[in-house]
Amino acid sequence: MKTHIVLVPGFWLGSWAWDAVLPHLERSDTTRVTSLTLPGLDAVDADRSAVTFDAHVRAVIDAVSDSDERTVLVVHSGAGPVGYAVTDRISDRVARIVYVDSGPMPDGAALRPDLAADVVEIPLPTWAELEADGSSLEGLDEKALEAFRANAVPEPAGPAREPIVLTNEKRYQVPSTVVCSTFPSAVIAQMADGGHPMAAELAKLPVTYVDLPTGHWPMWSRPEDVAQVILEAAAS
Repeated sequence: MKTHIVLVPGFWLGSWAWDAVLPHLERSDTTRVTSLTLPGLDAVDADRSAVTFDAHVRAVIDAVSDSDERTVLVVHSGAGPVGYAVTDRISDRVARIVYVDSGPMPDGAALRPDLAADVVEIPLPTWAELEADGSSLEGLDEKALEAFRANAVPEPAGPAREPIVLTNEKRYQVPSTVVCSTFPSAVIAQMADGGHPMAAELAKLPVTYVDLPTGHWPMWSRPEDVAQVILEAAAS
C-alpha cells in the first residue's frame, strides 16, 4: 500500500506553494501526494468572512480520509495548529505529521488573538514586516519573491484569530518530525523543554528534529531537501 502524503501550506498560500517539491516526491513509487488549498485561499476575491478554523481542519480531515492509505501529514508555518488539531480529531488516521518551520500549539491558544472581530482577512505584509516578525526570507531571490507576491491570497482572519480546541490525548502518540529552518533544532528543543507557549506541546510528543537551515519558506529555497525529509518521514 502506498503512503498518502498530504501537503498543507501556511498563510497566504495555496497548493501552488508546493510546486517545486512535488516533482521530487512524485519520483517515489511508494507515495501518493495531495496538495491542498485551504478554504478562503483559492482566489484574491474569495469571500473569507465566514471561514473558520474548523473549516480548515475539516478540509484537511477530508483529504486524509479520502482513502485507507497510510497518511503522512505535512504542514507549513501557520498550518501547524490546523495539522495538530487534525491529529487530535483523527489520531488513528495520521501515521506521522511533519511540521515545516512550524509546530503545534496548546489548547486554547491562537496565532493572532489580537485581531479584532470585524477583521475579515490578513493581507500579505511587506517583506520588511515579515522579517521583523521573525519570518526570514533567506534563500529567496527576487524571482521567488515576485512569484510569492503575485500568487499570494489574503489569509482568512477567522482561523488565525480563533483558539485551537484539543480534547484527545491520543494526539500525543502521533510521531512528529519538525523541520527547523529559521531556528536550529537546539533552540526549538530548548524552547519546548522550557515551556515556551509556541513549543511546549513538542515536549509531550515523540519528536524527530531535522535541521534544514534557510528561511521560513524552505519549500522554495531548498525544495529537494524538503522532499527528502518528507520521504524519509514517510518511510519511518
